[in-house]
Amino acid sequence: MLIKRHFWQKLINDAWLDRNIIWLMGVRRVGKTSLCQSLDNIQYFDCESPRTRQLFVDPEGFLESQKGKNIVFDEIHRLDNPSELLKLAADHYSDVKIIATGSSTLGASAKFKDTLTGRKNEIWLPPMLFQDLELFENTDVRHRFLFGGLPSFFMAKQLPEKYFQEWIDAYWAKDIQDIFSVGKRFAFQKFTELLLANSGGIFEATRYTAPCEVSRQTISNYLNVLDETFVVHIIRPFSTHKPTEIVMAPKVYGFDTGFVCHAKGRAEFRSEDLGFMWEHCVLNEMHGQLQTRSINYWRDKGGHEIDFVIRNKKDNSIAAIECKFLAQQDDSMLASVAKNFQAFRRSYPEGDNFVVASNVDTSIKRRYADLNISFVDAKGLINSIS
Repeated sequence: MLIKRHFWQKLINDAWLDRNIIWLMGVRRVGKTSLCQSLDNIQYFDCESPRTRQLFVDPEGFLESQKGKNIVFDEIHRLDNPSELLKLAADHYSDVKIIATGSSTLGASAKFKDTLTGRKNEIWLPPMLFQDLELFENTDVRHRFLFGGLPSFFMAKQLPEKYFQEWIDAYWAKDIQDIFSVGKRFAFQKFTELLLANSGGIFEATRYTAPCEVSRQTISNYLNVLDETFVVHIIRPFSTHKPTEIVMAPKVYGFDTGFVCHAKGRAEFRSEDLGFMWEHCVLNEMHGQLQTRSINYWRDKGGHEIDFVIRNKKDNSIAAIECKFLAQQDDSMLASVAKNFQAFRRSYPEGDNFVVASNVDTSIKRRYADLNISFVDAKGLINSIS
Protein backbone atom coordinates (compact mmCIF):
# COMPACT_ATOMS: atom_id res chain seq x y z
CA MET A 1 0.00 0.00 0.00
CA LEU A 2 1.32 3.45 -0.94
CA ILE A 3 1.85 5.79 2.01
CA LYS A 4 0.17 9.16 1.67
CA ARG A 5 2.85 11.72 2.44
CA HIS A 6 0.55 14.71 2.87
CA PHE A 7 3.23 17.39 3.22
CA TRP A 8 4.73 16.49 -0.15
CA GLN A 9 1.36 16.00 -1.84
CA LYS A 10 0.32 19.49 -0.74
CA LEU A 11 3.61 20.94 -1.97
CA ILE A 12 2.97 19.40 -5.40
CA ASN A 13 -0.65 20.53 -5.62
CA ASP A 14 0.28 24.07 -4.53
CA ALA A 15 3.05 24.18 -7.15
CA TRP A 16 0.58 23.14 -9.85
CA LEU A 17 -1.59 26.15 -9.01
CA ASP A 18 1.27 28.37 -10.20
CA ARG A 19 2.73 26.44 -13.16
CA ASN A 20 1.77 23.24 -14.93
CA ILE A 21 5.32 21.79 -14.96
CA ILE A 22 7.01 20.47 -11.81
CA TRP A 23 10.59 19.21 -11.77
CA LEU A 24 10.69 16.69 -8.88
CA MET A 25 14.31 16.00 -8.01
CA GLY A 26 16.11 13.84 -5.51
CA VAL A 27 18.51 10.94 -5.27
CA ARG A 28 17.74 7.45 -6.52
CA ARG A 29 15.29 5.51 -4.29
CA VAL A 30 14.38 8.53 -2.19
CA GLY A 31 10.69 7.91 -2.98
CA LYS A 32 9.92 10.08 -6.03
CA THR A 33 8.08 7.30 -7.90
CA SER A 34 5.99 6.24 -4.88
CA LEU A 35 5.12 9.85 -4.11
CA CYS A 36 3.93 10.43 -7.68
CA GLN A 37 1.92 7.21 -7.76
CA SER A 38 0.22 8.14 -4.46
CA LEU A 39 -1.35 11.23 -6.06
CA ASP A 40 -4.99 11.12 -7.08
CA ASN A 41 -5.97 10.80 -10.76
CA ILE A 42 -2.42 10.45 -12.07
CA GLN A 43 -1.20 8.95 -15.36
CA TYR A 44 2.24 7.42 -14.91
CA PHE A 45 4.87 6.97 -17.65
CA ASP A 46 8.16 5.20 -16.95
CA CYS A 47 10.64 6.77 -19.36
CA GLU A 48 13.13 3.96 -18.77
CA SER A 49 10.80 1.68 -20.75
CA PRO A 50 11.53 1.56 -24.53
CA ARG A 51 7.82 1.05 -25.22
CA THR A 52 6.98 4.18 -23.24
CA ARG A 53 9.60 6.21 -25.08
CA GLN A 54 7.91 5.36 -28.38
CA LEU A 55 4.86 7.32 -27.22
CA PHE A 56 6.82 10.57 -27.42
CA VAL A 57 7.99 10.33 -31.05
CA ASP A 58 5.17 12.75 -31.83
CA PRO A 59 5.16 15.02 -28.74
CA GLU A 60 2.28 17.23 -29.90
CA GLY A 61 0.10 14.23 -30.66
CA PHE A 62 0.91 12.77 -27.26
CA LEU A 63 0.08 16.00 -25.39
CA GLU A 64 -3.17 16.38 -27.34
CA SER A 65 -4.20 12.97 -26.03
CA GLN A 66 -3.46 14.02 -22.43
CA LYS A 67 -5.49 17.25 -22.25
CA GLY A 68 -6.92 17.88 -18.80
CA LYS A 69 -4.89 15.08 -17.19
CA ASN A 70 -2.24 14.94 -14.48
CA ILE A 71 0.77 12.98 -15.72
CA VAL A 72 4.17 11.83 -14.48
CA PHE A 73 7.28 11.42 -16.62
CA ASP A 74 9.50 9.29 -14.39
CA GLU A 75 13.25 9.41 -15.16
CA ILE A 76 12.56 11.82 -18.03
CA HIS A 77 16.26 12.25 -18.81
CA ARG A 78 16.05 8.87 -20.59
CA LEU A 79 14.20 10.59 -23.45
CA ASP A 80 16.20 11.89 -26.43
CA ASN A 81 14.97 15.47 -26.07
CA PRO A 82 13.08 15.88 -22.79
CA SER A 83 13.26 19.68 -22.73
CA GLU A 84 11.39 19.89 -26.06
CA LEU A 85 8.47 17.91 -24.64
CA LEU A 86 8.28 19.93 -21.43
CA LYS A 87 8.66 23.30 -23.17
CA LEU A 88 5.88 22.39 -25.59
CA ALA A 89 3.64 21.43 -22.66
CA ALA A 90 4.45 24.64 -20.76
CA ASP A 91 3.81 26.93 -23.73
CA HIS A 92 0.82 25.28 -25.41
CA TYR A 93 -0.81 22.72 -23.09
CA SER A 94 -1.34 24.52 -19.79
CA ASP A 95 -4.24 22.19 -18.91
CA VAL A 96 -1.84 19.21 -18.86
CA LYS A 97 -0.27 19.11 -15.39
CA ILE A 98 3.11 17.38 -15.43
CA ILE A 99 5.58 16.06 -12.90
CA ALA A 100 8.95 15.21 -14.44
CA THR A 101 11.36 13.37 -12.14
CA GLY A 102 15.13 13.18 -12.15
CA SER A 103 18.11 12.55 -9.91
CA SER A 104 19.84 15.89 -10.47
CA THR A 105 19.15 19.56 -10.90
CA LEU A 106 17.62 20.22 -14.30
CA GLY A 107 20.58 22.20 -15.58
CA ALA A 108 23.03 19.42 -14.76
CA SER A 109 22.00 17.16 -17.62
CA ALA A 110 23.31 17.71 -21.13
CA LYS A 111 19.99 16.24 -22.32
CA PHE A 112 18.25 19.47 -21.28
CA LYS A 113 19.11 22.05 -23.90
CA ASP A 114 16.54 24.35 -22.28
CA THR A 115 16.28 24.52 -18.48
CA LEU A 116 12.70 25.88 -18.72
CA THR A 117 13.47 29.05 -16.80
CA GLY A 118 10.17 30.68 -15.84
CA ARG A 119 8.18 27.67 -17.06
CA LYS A 120 8.49 25.24 -14.14
CA ASN A 121 8.45 24.89 -10.38
CA GLU A 122 11.07 22.76 -8.67
CA ILE A 123 10.49 20.47 -5.70
CA TRP A 124 13.38 18.73 -4.00
CA LEU A 125 12.59 15.46 -2.21
CA PRO A 126 15.37 14.72 0.32
CA PRO A 127 15.58 11.63 2.55
CA MET A 128 12.77 11.18 5.07
CA LEU A 129 11.87 14.10 7.33
CA PHE A 130 11.07 13.62 11.00
CA GLN A 131 7.35 13.90 10.27
CA ASP A 132 7.67 10.94 7.90
CA LEU A 133 8.78 8.61 10.69
CA GLU A 134 5.28 8.33 12.12
CA LEU A 135 3.83 7.66 8.66
CA PHE A 136 6.32 4.81 8.25
CA GLU A 137 5.40 3.54 11.75
CA ASN A 138 8.82 3.85 13.37
CA THR A 139 9.61 6.98 15.37
CA ASP A 140 12.97 5.74 16.69
CA VAL A 141 15.35 8.49 15.60
CA ARG A 142 18.37 6.25 16.23
CA HIS A 143 16.97 3.80 13.70
CA ARG A 144 16.64 6.71 11.26
CA PHE A 145 20.28 7.63 11.88
CA LEU A 146 21.66 4.14 11.26
CA PHE A 147 19.36 2.87 8.48
CA GLY A 148 19.07 6.24 6.77
CA GLY A 149 16.14 8.05 5.22
CA LEU A 150 15.61 6.23 1.93
CA PRO A 151 12.21 4.60 2.58
CA SER A 152 13.11 1.04 1.54
CA PHE A 153 16.31 1.18 3.60
CA PHE A 154 14.51 2.66 6.61
CA MET A 155 11.83 -0.05 6.54
CA ALA A 156 14.30 -2.96 6.39
CA LYS A 157 14.20 -5.34 9.37
CA GLN A 158 17.98 -5.69 9.49
CA LEU A 159 20.68 -3.20 8.56
CA PRO A 160 20.66 -3.37 4.73
CA GLU A 161 24.44 -3.48 4.25
CA LYS A 162 24.35 -4.82 0.69
CA TYR A 163 21.77 -2.22 -0.37
CA PHE A 164 24.25 0.59 0.20
CA GLN A 165 26.80 -0.79 -2.27
CA GLU A 166 24.06 -1.71 -4.75
CA TRP A 167 22.83 1.88 -4.57
CA ILE A 168 26.33 3.26 -5.20
CA ASP A 169 26.74 0.95 -8.22
CA ALA A 170 23.34 1.97 -9.62
CA TYR A 171 24.14 5.65 -9.01
CA TRP A 172 27.26 5.28 -11.17
CA ALA A 173 25.55 3.27 -13.91
CA LYS A 174 22.21 5.07 -14.17
CA ASP A 175 22.86 8.61 -13.01
CA ILE A 176 26.50 9.44 -13.60
CA GLN A 177 26.96 7.57 -16.89
CA ASP A 178 23.61 8.69 -18.30
CA ILE A 179 23.89 12.36 -17.34
CA PHE A 180 27.56 13.31 -17.00
CA SER A 181 30.81 12.73 -18.84
CA VAL A 182 32.74 11.25 -15.93
CA GLY A 183 35.48 8.72 -16.49
CA LYS A 184 37.55 6.72 -13.99
CA ARG A 185 34.89 4.85 -12.06
CA PHE A 186 37.33 3.79 -9.33
CA ALA A 187 38.45 7.37 -8.67
CA PHE A 188 34.92 8.76 -8.61
CA GLN A 189 33.54 6.08 -6.30
CA LYS A 190 36.58 6.28 -4.03
CA PHE A 191 36.11 10.03 -3.73
CA THR A 192 32.39 9.59 -3.01
CA GLU A 193 33.07 7.07 -0.24
CA LEU A 194 35.80 9.25 1.30
CA LEU A 195 33.53 12.30 1.30
CA LEU A 196 30.75 10.35 3.00
CA ALA A 197 33.19 8.99 5.59
CA ASN A 198 34.38 12.56 6.31
CA SER A 199 30.90 14.08 6.20
CA GLY A 200 30.52 17.37 8.03
CA GLY A 201 34.22 18.15 7.82
CA ILE A 202 36.08 21.01 6.19
CA PHE A 203 36.73 20.23 2.53
CA GLU A 204 40.25 20.47 1.14
CA ALA A 205 40.58 19.13 -2.41
CA THR A 206 44.26 18.26 -2.06
CA ARG A 207 43.46 15.66 0.65
CA TYR A 208 41.76 13.51 -1.99
CA THR A 209 44.14 13.72 -4.96
CA ALA A 210 46.55 10.99 -3.82
CA PRO A 211 44.05 8.32 -2.65
CA CYS A 212 41.88 8.88 -5.74
CA GLU A 213 44.87 9.21 -8.11
CA VAL A 214 43.47 12.23 -9.93
CA SER A 215 44.25 15.94 -10.17
CA ARG A 216 42.92 18.67 -7.94
CA GLN A 217 40.79 19.99 -10.82
CA THR A 218 39.26 16.54 -11.31
CA ILE A 219 38.41 16.40 -7.60
CA SER A 220 36.67 19.78 -7.92
CA ASN A 221 34.73 18.50 -10.94
CA TYR A 222 33.69 15.37 -9.04
CA LEU A 223 32.51 17.49 -6.12
CA ASN A 224 30.32 19.57 -8.42
CA VAL A 225 28.76 16.42 -9.89
CA LEU A 226 28.01 15.03 -6.42
CA ASP A 227 26.47 18.36 -5.42
CA GLU A 228 24.33 18.57 -8.58
CA THR A 229 22.98 15.07 -7.90
CA PHE A 230 22.28 15.80 -4.19
CA VAL A 231 24.68 13.12 -2.93
CA VAL A 232 26.61 15.75 -0.99
CA HIS A 233 25.73 19.24 0.19
CA ILE A 234 28.32 21.99 0.12
CA ILE A 235 27.83 24.29 3.10
CA ARG A 236 29.85 27.45 2.61
CA PRO A 237 30.99 29.82 5.37
CA PHE A 238 28.79 32.81 6.07
CA SER A 239 30.81 35.99 5.89
CA THR A 240 30.85 39.64 5.00
CA HIS A 241 34.64 39.37 4.74
CA LYS A 242 35.41 40.64 8.20
CA PRO A 243 39.11 40.08 9.05
CA THR A 244 38.29 37.73 11.95
CA GLU A 245 36.11 35.33 9.90
CA ILE A 246 36.90 32.12 8.03
CA VAL A 247 35.73 32.89 4.50
CA MET A 248 37.03 30.23 2.10
CA ALA A 249 36.71 26.70 3.51
CA PRO A 250 33.40 24.91 2.80
CA LYS A 251 32.02 21.98 4.73
CA VAL A 252 30.66 18.97 2.85
CA TYR A 253 27.82 16.86 4.26
CA GLY A 254 26.71 13.49 2.96
CA PHE A 255 23.10 13.32 1.80
CA ASP A 256 21.96 10.57 4.17
CA THR A 257 22.93 9.38 7.63
CA GLY A 258 22.67 5.71 6.64
CA PHE A 259 25.24 6.15 3.88
CA VAL A 260 27.49 8.16 6.19
CA CYS A 261 27.36 5.37 8.77
CA HIS A 262 28.05 2.77 6.07
CA ALA A 263 31.06 4.73 4.78
CA LYS A 264 32.38 5.02 8.34
CA GLY A 265 31.95 1.28 8.91
CA ARG A 266 29.32 1.77 11.63
CA ALA A 267 27.00 -1.19 12.24
CA GLU A 268 25.88 0.19 15.60
CA PHE A 269 26.05 3.50 17.39
CA ARG A 270 28.46 4.90 19.87
CA SER A 271 27.17 7.67 22.10
CA GLU A 272 29.49 10.21 20.48
CA ASP A 273 27.80 9.61 17.10
CA LEU A 274 24.42 10.94 18.18
CA GLY A 275 25.17 14.67 18.02
CA PHE A 276 26.89 14.27 14.67
CA MET A 277 23.93 12.36 13.18
CA TRP A 278 21.44 14.80 14.68
CA GLU A 279 23.23 17.68 12.96
CA HIS A 280 22.87 15.88 9.61
CA CYS A 281 19.16 15.31 10.16
CA VAL A 282 18.52 18.92 11.17
CA LEU A 283 20.20 20.01 7.93
CA ASN A 284 18.04 17.53 6.02
CA GLU A 285 14.95 18.94 7.75
CA MET A 286 15.78 22.49 6.67
CA HIS A 287 16.50 21.36 3.12
CA GLY A 288 13.15 19.59 2.79
CA GLN A 289 10.84 21.85 4.76
CA LEU A 290 12.27 25.12 3.46
CA GLN A 291 13.16 23.85 -0.03
CA THR A 292 16.45 25.71 0.00
CA ARG A 293 20.16 25.03 -0.17
CA SER A 294 20.97 28.59 0.97
CA ILE A 295 22.31 27.45 4.33
CA ASN A 296 25.75 28.36 5.68
CA TYR A 297 27.90 27.78 8.71
CA TRP A 298 30.05 30.34 10.51
CA ARG A 299 33.46 30.18 12.10
CA ASP A 300 35.92 32.79 13.23
CA LYS A 301 39.67 32.66 13.70
CA GLY A 302 39.21 32.46 17.45
CA GLY A 303 37.64 29.02 17.14
CA HIS A 304 34.01 30.05 17.68
CA GLU A 305 31.56 28.27 15.40
CA ILE A 306 27.84 28.20 14.58
CA ASP A 307 26.55 24.97 13.02
CA PHE A 308 24.10 26.60 10.61
CA VAL A 309 23.27 30.14 9.60
CA ILE A 310 20.24 31.03 7.51
CA ARG A 311 18.79 34.36 6.47
CA ASN A 312 15.14 35.03 7.33
CA LYS A 313 13.50 36.27 4.14
CA LYS A 314 10.73 38.06 6.02
CA ASP A 315 12.89 40.61 7.80
CA ASN A 316 16.40 39.87 6.45
CA SER A 317 17.63 38.94 9.92
CA ILE A 318 20.09 36.09 10.36
CA ALA A 319 19.18 33.01 12.39
CA ALA A 320 22.02 31.21 14.16
CA ILE A 321 21.45 27.50 14.86
CA GLU A 322 23.33 25.13 17.14
CA CYS A 323 22.48 21.39 17.08
CA LYS A 324 22.55 19.29 20.26
CA PHE A 325 21.07 15.81 20.33
CA LEU A 326 20.32 16.25 24.04
CA ALA A 327 20.06 19.72 25.54
CA GLN A 328 20.00 19.92 29.35
CA GLN A 329 19.15 23.65 29.41
CA ASP A 330 21.26 24.01 32.55
CA ASP A 331 23.68 26.85 33.25
CA SER A 332 26.77 24.98 32.02
CA MET A 333 25.25 24.15 28.63
CA LEU A 334 23.82 27.63 28.33
CA ALA A 335 27.26 29.14 28.95
CA SER A 336 28.86 26.73 26.47
CA VAL A 337 26.56 27.59 23.55
CA ALA A 338 26.31 31.26 24.48
CA LYS A 339 30.00 31.94 23.80
CA ASN A 340 29.53 30.97 20.15
CA PHE A 341 26.33 32.98 19.79
CA GLN A 342 27.99 35.98 21.46
CA ALA A 343 30.93 35.87 19.08
CA PHE A 344 28.57 35.69 16.11
CA ARG A 345 26.28 38.45 17.35
CA ARG A 346 29.18 40.86 17.78
CA SER A 347 29.30 40.96 13.98
CA TYR A 348 25.65 40.21 13.18
CA PRO A 349 23.43 41.54 15.98
CA GLU A 350 20.05 41.12 14.28
CA GLY A 351 18.47 37.68 14.45
CA ASP A 352 17.35 34.78 16.63
CA ASN A 353 19.54 32.19 18.33
CA PHE A 354 18.40 28.56 18.42
CA VAL A 355 19.54 25.39 20.10
CA VAL A 356 17.69 22.59 18.34
CA ALA A 357 17.55 19.32 20.27
CA SER A 358 15.73 16.00 20.17
CA ASN A 359 14.58 16.13 23.80
CA VAL A 360 12.80 19.49 23.75
CA ASP A 361 9.03 19.01 24.13
CA THR A 362 8.06 22.66 24.48
CA SER A 363 10.04 25.56 23.06
CA ILE A 364 11.54 27.75 25.75
CA LYS A 365 13.66 30.92 25.78
CA ARG A 366 16.60 31.34 28.12
CA ARG A 367 18.42 34.57 28.83
CA TYR A 368 22.22 34.68 29.05
CA ALA A 369 23.85 38.08 29.54
CA ASP A 370 22.48 40.16 26.66
CA LEU A 371 21.30 37.17 24.58
CA ASN A 372 17.99 35.38 24.17
CA ILE A 373 18.51 31.71 23.25
CA SER A 374 15.55 29.56 22.16
CA PHE A 375 15.60 25.82 22.86
CA VAL A 376 13.42 24.11 20.24
CA ASP A 377 12.81 20.76 18.58
CA ALA A 378 13.13 20.40 14.79
CA LYS A 379 9.50 21.34 14.18
CA GLY A 380 9.82 24.42 16.38
CA LEU A 381 12.92 25.47 14.46
CA ILE A 382 11.17 25.24 11.10
CA ASN A 383 8.12 27.14 12.40
CA SER A 384 10.41 29.90 13.65
CA ILE A 385 12.55 30.41 10.56
CA SER A 386 10.07 29.75 7.74
